[in-house]
Amino acid sequence: MFSCRCYSRLVAHHLAEFNIARLNAPLDDASNAEFTSVLEAVNLIAEVSPGFVWRLTSDDDRSASYVQVYDDPLLIVNYSVWTDLDSLRHFTYRSGHGAYFRRRKEWFEDGSSRMVCWWVPAGTIPPVDEAVARLERLESDGPSPEAFSFATPFTPDGTSAAPGLRSSAGSPPE
Repeated sequence: MFSCRCYSRLVAHHLAEFNIARLNAPLDDASNAEFTSVLEAVNLIAEVSPGFVWRLTSDDDRSASYVQVYDDPLLIVNYSVWTDLDSLRHFTYRSGHGAYFRRRKEWFEDGSSRMVCWWVPAGTIPPVDEAVARLERLESDGPSPEAFSFATPFTPDGTSAAPGLRSSAGSPPE
């Protein structure tokens, strides 16, 4: 379940992100046909994006959408690791993923999407249960260096980073 298509730079930290959303209908329902038909392409966009390190896949190398983390079969997950926050933001909003992200209400219950980010030592892939715990921590305690969102980012050293400002894990040596 933890295959690694790794892109790495000489940095001390990488950014882990975990997000969940509740589908309007089961994943194999006809209403999700377009969504499921583009999963492979969108995952490929992630994998070739600058800053991509790793993503969770199912045992048969399918999208994390097919990995059941919660008891609710309509609650699907995405879990990935990136070199920095700017790379993840670019993939989320400005790559080919962004077009589908803007259409999320077609497939997901309104307001069901939740996301958490946190810094990990470079080369580390935290277990899924840690990702779940980080999301729970963000929801119960609010943003902190251990669990934050795009709206309330932190740098790897734990300082608050204003949204839109570079909050990277560092640059490779010149």
